[in-house]
Amino acid sequence: VAQAPWSITDENCGKVPAGKAGSKQPAFTIHVDEPDGERKKKQAVPKKAVSHEEVLGLATAVTSLGDRKPLAPIENPMDLSFDSPSIMDISVIQEMEEKLNVNQVPDYIDDIYTYLREMEVKCKPKVGYMKKQPDITNNMRAILVDWLVEVGEEYRLQNETLHLAVNYIDRFLSAMSVLRGKLQLVGTAAMLLASKFEEIYPPEVAEFVYITDDTYTKKQVLRMEHLVLKVLAFDLAAPTINQFLTQYFLHQQTNVRVESLSMYLGELSLIDADPYLKYLPSLIAAAAFQLARYTITGQNWPESLSKLTGYTLESLKPCLMDLHKTYLRAAQHSQQSIREKYKSTKYHGVSLIDPPETLNLS
Repeated sequence: VAQAPWSITDENCGKVPAGKAGSKQPAFTIHVDEPDGERKKKQAVPKKAVSHEEVLGLATAVTSLGDRKPLAPIENPMDLSFDSPSIMDISVIQEMEEKLNVNQVPDYIDDIYTYLREMEVKCKPKVGYMKKQPDITNNMRAILVDWLVEVGEEYRLQNETLHLAVNYIDRFLSAMSVLRGKLQLVGTAAMLLASKFEEIYPPEVAEFVYITDDTYTKKQVLRMEHLVLKVLAFDLAAPTINQFLTQYFLHQQTNVRVESLSMYLGELSLIDADPYLKYLPSLIAAAAFQLARYTITGQNWPESLSKLTGYTLESLKPCLMDLHKTYLRAAQHSQQSIREKYKSTKYHGVSLIDPPETLNLS
């Protein structure tokens, strides 16, 4: 029988000590050090046999404990009129045990939003990058994003992973010319990176090779991943439409259908580079939220979000009109993965909701 390369043999360890040959030693044991005094005491005093009289005396002592009354409680002599550091606030412990939303932190929520607004500008792709691409088009990009939506559904990835992957693709294509035969490789590497960044259990590299029908090798995917990282300068924490929608939902409570429809409209904007690359993610998210809210409840842009974002209904109009056109044409679009995704009960079938024919934004 072939021996495993990591097995331990008697030849490697020397001879087994006498008396230990028949006993199987555990692989790991916990070593507990004893105080020196205790060790010496144990060594100095030999074990002594207990006599029959001592056993009877011990039994009498144990039974006599049952006749004693319980000890009276100790009264606390401390003055509790002031905040003593020894007093533990139980309510704090209970709050810590509750599961918190990392975005819903009252002391930092405004700072978080301000930071996201600063970073979205730094992580924004170039608007007209496709004009400088000699071999790929916006339609090819739309097919790639549509395919990534299917990949995300196949491996049950987070929506945020899809948004991040599209951001990585656009930023990479803003800096690098890519042949059409390598465009899917760029998308695969971007999805792999986004999965590693966002998912608890990202799919293995072999899975990403498999979903390309072995068009690329594992080595090619890893080399492209390395190149994407270099071009992005390892800056992967890009704010997305999905993140801003999460912020808006926290500030303006709404129903689940409005939330799902907002997410659906936000993902529809990922398909078409033109016109959406010219808008910041926070603006697209605001337009998606407003259009979803108007479609389901008939309500317009709330004052609370106007104060938070600085966006007025008037400033949202250009993006809102573009998103409304996309919503109207969604059923006829050549790419249908997002629409199919949001037909499910998980998203309350919001892609089946008929869009409003006109928008009354007064």
